[in-house]
Amino acid sequence: MGYFASQLRVDAGFSKLLPLQHPYMKTFVKYKEEFGGANRILIALMAKEGDIFTPEFFKTLKAVTDEVFFIPGVDRAQVKSLFTPNVRFIEIIEDGFAGGDVVPADFQPTPEGLNRVRTNIIKAGQVGRLVAKDFSGAMVSANLLEIHPTTGKRLNPIEISKNLEEIRKKFESQNISLDIHIIGFAKVIGDVAEGAAGVIVFFLIAFVITAILVYLYSLSAILTFLPLLCSLIAVTWQLGLLTVIGFGIDPMSILVPFLVFAIGVSHGVQMINAVRGEIFLGTPSEDAARNSFRRLLVPGGIALISDTIGFLTILLIDIEIIQETAITASLGVAVIILTNLILLPLLLSYVKLGEEYRDTVVKRAELLDPLWALLCRFAKPRVAIVTVAISGGLFVVSIWQATNVKIGDLQQGVPELRADSRYNKDTAIITDRFSIGVDILSVIAETKPDGCIDYNIMETIDRFTWSMRNVEGVHSVIALSSVAKIINAGWNEGSLKWRVLPRNQQVMVQAITPVDTSTGLLNNDCTAMPVLIFTSDHKAETIARIVTAVKDFAKENDRDDLHFKLASGNVGVMAATNEAVEAAQFPMLIYVYAAIIALCLLTFRSIRATICIVTPLALVSALAYALMYYLEIGLKVSTLPVVALGVGIGVDYGIYIYSRLQERLKEDDSIETAYLMTLQIAGNAVLFTGITLAIGVGTWIFSDLKFQADMGILLTFMFLVNMLAAVILLPALAALLLKVKPKPSAVN
Repeated sequence: MGYFASQLRVDAGFSKLLPLQHPYMKTFVKYKEEFGGANRILIALMAKEGDIFTPEFFKTLKAVTDEVFFIPGVDRAQVKSLFTPNVRFIEIIEDGFAGGDVVPADFQPTPEGLNRVRTNIIKAGQVGRLVAKDFSGAMVSANLLEIHPTTGKRLNPIEISKNLEEIRKKFESQNISLDIHIIGFAKVIGDVAEGAAGVIVFFLIAFVITAILVYLYSLSAILTFLPLLCSLIAVTWQLGLLTVIGFGIDPMSILVPFLVFAIGVSHGVQMINAVRGEIFLGTPSEDAARNSFRRLLVPGGIALISDTIGFLTILLIDIEIIQETAITASLGVAVIILTNLILLPLLLSYVKLGEEYRDTVVKRAELLDPLWALLCRFAKPRVAIVTVAISGGLFVVSIWQATNVKIGDLQQGVPELRADSRYNKDTAIITDRFSIGVDILSVIAETKPDGCIDYNIMETIDRFTWSMRNVEGVHSVIALSSVAKIINAGWNEGSLKWRVLPRNQQVMVQAITPVDTSTGLLNNDCTAMPVLIFTSDHKAETIARIVTAVKDFAKENDRDDLHFKLASGNVGVMAATNEAVEAAQFPMLIYVYAAIIALCLLTFRSIRATICIVTPLALVSALAYALMYYLEIGLKVSTLPVVALGVGIGVDYGIYIYSRLQERLKEDDSIETAYLMTLQIAGNAVLFTGITLAIGVGTWIFSDLKFQADMGILLTFMFLVNMLAAVILLPALAALLLKVKPKPSAVN
């Protein structure tokens, strides 16, 4: 498995982020060959001083255009810059129309030639589009293919990002008078992959800290080494199995091995605690390992199975990257059942512990007696009532705050990266200097053949564009109807009063004919006409507002010969993803909790026991949503699985504590006494488990990638608070719900 793990590849892809069964994505897939997909890159060259009209700038722009054109995987027909033949101007002359390339074939970077290009840019309407509003920069735009044209395999966005970065370094070093800014999905994935490489450092830090903590807990080098070894074996098997089944690892799910390692160590500590306790009672090592295996097989197995089921429920979300995360995590936890519940006790059966070691551990354990005495008070009925009441109040407040959690991104720029990242700075500059950016929503107006020369259809599309321009968050709108009005005015000496859609069909043909399909504003038979809506950002509320406006207009104006279809463009993808996440969040939680409740009922055969275990989980889930609201973390592809992961892993504490408590209740007369004994036996391991899990994911908080930091914050919170809820709320519920039968000794 080590060999297979070494063959694991990083596997990132644009389509993996798409909910392909969503209606928007069906429109996206239907038209992406004709109008391009949402996988777009923009390269903006910005002059540090002055404007773009210098020989050096145009020389560099031409060279960058050529470099981008020849990047493998770029859709060459969709490349646009001032130097590409699909960027043209049309002007009105005495004899009618004249036009040509914005940068003519005979262009020379002389003052006269540069002035001519400036005039052509204005005539072509490219100010704010391919040229900055203040002429301080110019842009190269390109769409990427899904399949690599040479290899026939899915295009690797990380390689595209490397190619783009090489272009940036090459031309910035050659020309110190300009800066190059690059945005687009491929660049995002490249930057995420680069940041994810730092995960190795965080893994090493977490490993060292965990090793120190395990040693402080066990006070034995061999008892430190064995659970770490078994957990590393689990991670190796997990990564090897991914290669065997043909999977890679995505930068978005690269943190899962962290999680598997932390879970493995936490369960390993439970096994160490049990075996050590048996040996201290005088049981031979082999018998101690056997007895511990029998005692922990059910609670440990149920805990790990619940983890696995919690991960598998994420498969119900129809987004490939989330499903890959679910499979990756499920494989890892399933392997832990073999390494930490079976292999570890076998290895521990060979461990010999002396009397001196026993005395050291017992003395250290006595230091925690005051803590156990404090915690067991929560099992007193009066304290339990107050505890449950406070927990209920927290639950109500958390649910109230949780309703305010937004679906999607809450900040400008790319939320996967920090606000001060190079990419987000590039995004801010391009958005500020240009009227367009990478954030675009394409609404397809589906019509009958030759619908573009039907006045009624074009007039409705024109009203739609006007309606969209007046929606808050819309930067600009481009549609065939807008261009046709300008051309119609051109046929009438440029008179503004003729800037209307002609009612006469022959005149409409005259206004439409100059518009080529390469503009992306119509297809060959005019059955589809995209309306390009450039948005000011891709915040969740902006997307929701615009999508609602589109739906409202479509509801009132759709008819047999015209339908407004959402959506293409990257904002269309985000809208579909946000809606898929919103639709999946509650069913996912219901499935997770249903699976855990079923496992608890099968294991403990008690509704009251199930309530004791599941109620703390529900409280922590609500608190996690409230935390997301206060920290302004949106619910999106990267954060949606977190709550399910937290619930699946968080139930481990409750299962271990309740299984011990159930054993003690067979011998003790009260919940309080039984709980005190439970804490003395298993409390140390449970506290350590919570701390270990929290540290394992807590290092992510310092990641260069914001989505990793967000996941680290949420999971650290859930692991710690789940542990506290298990040692505080669970005994309080047990004190109120469980009935303790008097023991014969008590009757006597």
